Amino acid sequence: QDEVMLARNLLESCSPQAEERQVFEGALLWKEKKYVDAMKLFSEAMNTIGYQADLAYNIALCYYSQKQYGPALKNIAEIIERGVRDHPELSVGALSEGAGGLQARSVGNTTVLKETALVEAFNLKAAIEYVMKNMEAAKDALDDMPPRDESELDAVTLHNQALIEMDDKATEGFRKLNFLLGQHPSPPETFVNLLLLYCKYSYYDLAADILAENAELTYKNMNPQDYEFLDALILAQSSPEEAYRRFDELTAKHIDALRRGTKHIQ
Repeated sequence: QDEVMLARNLLESCSPQAEERQVFEGALLWKEKKYVDAMKLFSEAMNTIGYQADLAYNIALCYYSQKQYGPALKNIAEIIERGVRDHPELSVGALSEGAGGLQARSVGNTTVLKETALVEAFNLKAAIEYVMKNMEAAKDALDDMPPRDESELDAVTLHNQALIEMDDKATEGFRKLNFLLGQHPSPPETFVNLLLLYCKYSYYDLAADILAENAELTYKNMNPQDYEFLDALILAQSSPEEAYRRFDELTAKHIDALRRGTKHIQ
């Protein structure tokens, strides 16, 4: 919230042009989870200045944030179609086509690549397929991305690769997530996903270490109830009776919240 207020103050002081202001204001509205209002500003900006891949991506992201995956994928498909048609030199799909053994040549992090928003579009497509449990489609989306060397990958791509390859290459996935956690800033999902995956694979000691070493991220990136559950789950390995007591307390909280919600509906 403090970051949003600071950004609004900067926006007021720099007085950008009307179209730029719409985009900046839309980004702030998205940050405040006002997705419909944000999408309206992005759409108005694109109607004024014409099609731009980054604006189309912003609109797709707003749909995604509202769990409207169909419209999001439609906007993503247009970004990819335009990128393939206008910039064949970016070698979209080269990694998938080269699965027989040849390593696709990196296209680098060029200005053209940034302007096409292809990296962002493929990452968002992978995220949607992952949420919908279409793991092969999620992997294909990352493989279809313009090829870059691992040292050139952005944090979001590296994070998504780690999640999607976890079932087949857990060690590699944990390596990437731990690397990202050591970067500042890292995608906010990195901390929570690393914790969840350590618990999923029964690496409770490592999960406890991550919690102890990143206390500030616990308060910044985790829902308090999620923290209480994971803390009890980790505690169960050394003090099961205390952990079960905490689980009972969590259960009572949820039951009480459900009862209040039911009364409100009635």
